[in-house]
Amino acid sequence: MESNIIVQLLPLALAVVMMGLGLELSLKDFARVAQHPKAVIIALVCQLVVLTGLAFVITQVLNLSPLLALGMMLLAASPGGATANLYSYLFRGDVALNITLTAINSILAAFTLPLIVNWASRYFLNSDEQLGLQFSKVLQVFAIVIVPVAIGMVIRRYAPNFAHRMDKPVRIFSVVLLVLVIFAALLKEKANLMGYLFEVGIATSVFCILSLCVGYFIPRFFGISEAQARASAFEIGIHNGTLALTIALSLMNNMTVAIPAAVYSIIMFIFAAIFGFIISRGKLNKAGSV
Repeated sequence: MESNIIVQLLPLALAVVMMGLGLELSLKDFARVAQHPKAVIIALVCQLVVLTGLAFVITQVLNLSPLLALGMMLLAASPGGATANLYSYLFRGDVALNITLTAINSILAAFTLPLIVNWASRYFLNSDEQLGLQFSKVLQVFAIVIVPVAIGMVIRRYAPNFAHRMDKPVRIFSVVLLVLVIFAALLKEKANLMGYLFEVGIATSVFCILSLCVGYFIPRFFGISEAQARASAFEIGIHNGTLALTIALSLMNNMTVAIPAAVYSIIMFIFAAIFGFIISRGKLNKAGSV
């Protein structure tokens, strides 16, 4: 019963989370693209193209069941989460770039996420089992992503003090909501939980590690600065699990599709922290050896 209530309230709750994201953004964050176009373009290509391809390869190599494979593609299509900003700050990344990427990714996701999910639904499921996003649900994705972000930005523009005061409560609400949704999803599938965790645990762990590495090493390969590469790694490695879970549970009405996002939302914080310490340690060791 409790889990059903949580699922029904998810779109409204996510709207509050996305509005909280908007409270941290301004038009300057979008304009900042002109200052770092190369870093932004590379990060977006990694997010929208490379990660989607990696997720698809993982589903094929590990031979995931169709619904779990669809859930992996939904996860890959989800934009970075606001928590990436915190990790970037802790491990000396370019936080301004994180904010810019989060802003752009959140807007693009309203368009790219339905496209990827609908393609994956057609590929992995039989025609009579389609779980893709119909046009009405695409509009819902648009409404719960872009509209609340825009409202948050307006509030920040005209009531900056209120926006600042609301920052911490909204962050706490976001964490509590994510925990509740993960618990509801896992509780609903408790009969199949161990099998799912074994099957999806490997897939999500590999995907998380690859996401962080892609986000860091590809920008470095193209000459992006260390701080910007770190920002890119955390933006690409830390996904908006709440958005993925909301789409799976509320719009697609399928608990199994939500499992990859639920598991990933737990392990990504652990892997991101380990990754941050590794790249920081490597940088310190390199500096000490000079």
